[in-house]
Amino acid sequence: MSATLAFLQRVEKERYAAFAALAILSIVSALLSPFFLQWQNLLNIIRQVSYTGIIALGMTFVIVSGGIDLSVGSMAAFVGSLAMITLNAASDAGLAQGTAVAGATACAVLAGLACGLANGLLVTKGRIAPFIVTLGTMALFRSLSLYMANAGEFRSASSLFGELGSAAPLGVPLPALILLGLAAILAFVFKRTRYGRYTRAVGSNSRVARYSAINVDTTRLAAYTVTGVMVGVSAVLIAMRFNSVGSSTLGVNYELDAIAAVIIGGTSMSGGRGTVWGTVVGAITLGVINNMLNMVGISPYLQGTVKGLVIIGAVFIQRQRQ
Repeated sequence: MSATLAFLQRVEKERYAAFAALAILSIVSALLSPFFLQWQNLLNIIRQVSYTGIIALGMTFVIVSGGIDLSVGSMAAFVGSLAMITLNAASDAGLAQGTAVAGATACAVLAGLACGLANGLLVTKGRIAPFIVTLGTMALFRSLSLYMANAGEFRSASSLFGELGSAAPLGVPLPALILLGLAAILAFVFKRTRYGRYTRAVGSNSRVARYSAINVDTTRLAAYTVTGVMVGVSAVLIAMRFNSVGSSTLGVNYELDAIAAVIIGGTSMSGGRGTVWGTVVGAITLGVINNMLNMVGISPYLQGTVKGLVIIGAVFIQRQRQ
């Protein structure tokens, strides 16, 4: 009982540390630039982090269960291309714009589910290391996207599709509302359901979990499937935002951003512990860092350096705590 209490207290401390880091970064950014606290700038940050933040929600389950998914960026380009093909085909067939958009959204979500399921099956049933599986599917999904678009891009034939990309109900960008809604649902699943407990148990010690009658393979398979669904949702929102899908540009480095958001949010890379809301805070923290670097005139080419250092630093701190 005391060990369980200590574990929960450690998780809470890591989540509060993520909040504290975000607060400190926000204060520093406000001091460095008077434009940081402007409402439009804050909305831009929220919108920009929503796309990778949604993917990071699924990545939380994968990493907590003891896995990794490097294919999410390429998968986003692949399912986004399929969604755009479906949208244009439905529009050319004379279907109503609302029906075409709904069909494209369903196509992306189902395609993402199928891709995530394929990753999960290769990991659980194929007994291949997650790193190797998702490294291979990363190349596969990107190659298929380039082939379908002939290394170009797909443009939307629906005006409604692009209008939804700039929608802001109640003054808040639509992607941000979807991020918060999905985070609330997945946080409930993670903390209040049997599956959430099983995911943490599998990531902590898969052998003990198996001896406790937990279906380890099914638990990990579900984590990869959830990530695929999140990629499908994010891909549709990105396509709406630009009203197009670039086969060579969409999703580039999204896996880095998603993993960084999860780690900064307090999730252990060794699996077993983490929080969904911590991941949301981690995604926003990354957005604030990027925004701050832009405002002080740091080259955008160095932002990847900062993200890499943040990931290494966060993992190092976790190791020292353990």
